[in-house]
Amino acid sequence: MPVLRIAIPAMDELDYLPATLNALSLQNTIYPFVVYVCVNQPDVFWSLPEKKSVCENNRTLLAFLHSYTSLSLCILDYASPGLGWKGKKSGVGFARKVLFTKILSDCNPNDIVVSLDADTLINPQYLQSVAERFEREPDLNALAVPYYHLLSGEDETRDLAMLRYEIYMRNYAVNLLRIHSPYGFTALGSAIAMRAKSLQKIGNITPLQSGEDFYLVQKFCKMGGLGLFNTECVYPAGRYSDRVPFGTGPAMLAGANGTWDSYPIYHHSFFSPILETYRHLKELYENRLSVGENDFLRFLQKDCNKPDIWQEIRHNVSDYPHFVKAFHQKADGLRLLQYVRQKHRQNPEKEKTALYDNLQLWMSGKCPTWINPSHSCCQYSVDQLNFIRDMLFHDETQLRHDYG
Repeated sequence: MPVLRIAIPAMDELDYLPATLNALSLQNTIYPFVVYVCVNQPDVFWSLPEKKSVCENNRTLLAFLHSYTSLSLCILDYASPGLGWKGKKSGVGFARKVLFTKILSDCNPNDIVVSLDADTLINPQYLQSVAERFEREPDLNALAVPYYHLLSGEDETRDLAMLRYEIYMRNYAVNLLRIHSPYGFTALGSAIAMRAKSLQKIGNITPLQSGEDFYLVQKFCKMGGLGLFNTECVYPAGRYSDRVPFGTGPAMLAGANGTWDSYPIYHHSFFSPILETYRHLKELYENRLSVGENDFLRFLQKDCNKPDIWQEIRHNVSDYPHFVKAFHQKADGLRLLQYVRQKHRQNPEKEKTALYDNLQLWMSGKCPTWINPSHSCCQYSVDQLNFIRDMLFHDETQLRHDYG
């Protein structure tokens, strides 16, 4: 029986981590599990008056963890004076790397690594559901778990920002899932599980300042055996944060100030050239498709900066299935996002009706009458945005179930 190894990075999380640990202590599972917590901060914080509260929060959190007896804990102290991050090696990416490295040194190859965040709640069946999925499917290497952000119910500005950001993420994921893209995942550090041997095989996580979760899941996607569906989801907190350059916290801060330029609602038409390319990969393999007449292929050709990348790939593969795999290695999740962003920059006027047009298409014209083609997300109430979020969550969940 595999052991579940729960990895939680924590910085300035005294207000949230106890509730997450309590949720873990209530897990109804037959599988043994160990919780690894990395309390971390840059060591220079101890000399900065403006960071005193973070230091004290971490000091108190470490004392709390050392006295905690309801779970089997492994505490990694990267916060006490002299033990914090030095130089540029800092941030949640390094915390996850330290956690995963420690776990890999402790575990058996078939153990399961479950990545959580300190502010993420789970239902009592969560760990059991994850373990059962891996046990049922020997070829499953990793799981991008469904998520659903919690609202405060008190702070309207914060809840509006949280819902707007989640709608941005779900709109993008649903568009990719609907064109059967292999990169139709949403990567959240609090919503990833993987086999230990698979994590070892891809060379562990790349410790970036931000976006490390995206590149980790993309590695698994390219490796194969990435699942998208689980019967239980995770419930991250929706809160402001400036600890990373981009992601949920910074997006909410920007959104609360009315700035959503980096998180637009993409129109479904931007994904059509990608779908058309997928449909004509056989012709591309047989050199019967004109790259110059295909917008997405022109983008990839320019991005790769080679005169004929597809001829090079044809020479390096033995058959069509291997060509398809090589194509998706090039046209990966990052390039898909870059392409869609480019289309959006070229057609900014389409964002005005993107949400309405997308919902009308996806709901076969049965969109609620109060969803107005002339309204942006910021013109809806919390209850209305929550309704839209729930529609997208339902659609995305069904698509995840259908495709993996």
